[in-house]
Amino acid sequence: MRLDKLAENLGDQIELEWKSFLLRPEPKTPNQEKFVEYTKSWLNPDEQEPDADFNVWASNESQPSSSIPAQVAHKAVSALAPDRADDYHHRLLTAYFTENRNISDATTLLDLAEEIGIDREALESVARDNQESFTKMVIDEHNNAIQSNVTAVPTVVFEHAFAVPGAQPVETYERLVERIAEKKAERSPDS
Repeated sequence: MRLDKLAENLGDQIELEWKSFLLRPEPKTPNQEKFVEYTKSWLNPDEQEPDADFNVWASNESQPSSSIPAQVAHKAVSALAPDRADDYHHRLLTAYFTENRNISDATTLLDLAEEIGIDREALESVARDNQESFTKMVIDEHNNAIQSNVTAVPTVVFEHAFAVPGAQPVETYERLVERIAEKKAERSPDS
């Protein structure tokens, strides 16, 4: 997607670090009809994002009841196999937006990890043993985002300070990275 393209274009000039932001922080009993109606709004970003594939929810699976399980599972994958964390992140997005799978379901989360080559039993063990700390990390990251006035997904934060809400064209992100680099060079005593 756009940030992947940005990383591809700029290489080691940037470092992407995904942080948790909970769209459904509290588990709720889903209203499937309302949720299906809501997913029709996914068609707008689908038209604007050529590398994404958003589908209106047409699955027999229930909708996710909370964002926390998928976020915690991502923390577990990051701890167990950090080199596979981005793959798992992408797998979660595809499972939810394209395949309409319930990514708050523990079995689904393990299945998705296994699909990208993560050992299911090892992941289950890491997740179980670190459930409390991973959940705290997710909640802390979410709360930090709220305190930093993050209100949209995605929001890209440059230099831990400058937030850009909403998906922007890759060229916009590239211009911002260039401007930040220029400003840093102007302030550098070696200039």
